Amino acid sequence: MGAGIAHAFLLAGSRVAIVERDGAAADAAIERVRESLRRSVERGATERPLDSLDASLSAGTDIAVFAEAGLAVEAVPEDRGLKVDALRRAEAALPAGAVLASNTSSISIDDLAASLERPERFLGLHFFNPVPASALVEVVIGSATDPAVQADAAAWVDALGKRAVVVRDSPGFASSRLGVALALEAIRMLEEGVASAADIDAAMELGYRHPVGPLRTTDLVGLDVRLGIAEELSATLGERFSPPRMLRDLVAEGHLGRKSGRGFYEWNEQ
Repeated sequence: MGAGIAHAFLLAGSRVAIVERDGAAADAAIERVRESLRRSVERGATERPLDSLDASLSAGTDIAVFAEAGLAVEAVPEDRGLKVDALRRAEAALPAGAVLASNTSSISIDDLAASLERPERFLGLHFFNPVPASALVEVVIGSATDPAVQADAAAWVDALGKRAVVVRDSPGFASSRLGVALALEAIRMLEEGVASAADIDAAMELGYRHPVGPLRTTDLVGLDVRLGIAEELSATLGERFSPPRMLRDLVAEGHLGRKSGRGFYEWNEQ
């Protein structure tokens, strides 16, 4: 997700610095971004040559590079402790007028803001996979978010060529709450033997014009990510978001979707 966000801002003309936990992760991140940029250049998605885009990209482990940033987007895994730690360190490195955002898909923006010194400069920017192709960014407004920060965020999203959907801070926001509700019911149907994964997805794709069915979408997002969001929503919104046993079992077995080669579908040859 972080690589996709970097890709989107690079194509929009920004200079992008990626900060990772260690050198190996930084090297892997920059290679992922370079490869996706290469594909964009080959498709004609940008008029800028690859070497020009590459010159605007850096990656490392020193968060001090944020001292020159106007915006920092946190994109660590969906774990409250990890996000709080990353956000605190980023805020300490950023100039006072910069904006700090979280890419969280379910954790309360107000909850995260409570750990920050400048909550008025903080909001949620929830991107969707694959970021370069997705047309949507959810702009999540906390109770302390400065209206000027909201306006800046909407302008940035527009500059990325995407549509900003503004929502107030609430469990699961809009997209995760609706998307996870559909995905969990689809998993329960598969668990009960109502239909195959392919037929459940086809019912939503053909009957409701969803571009991708809920089970294939879950494979693309990552079953572990869906599980984490479901657990968060279950704790805040109640039993209707309780993760099905099948989802827990697949995650425990390491079947996380496309990134592991298997989820509700086999991905090795797709």
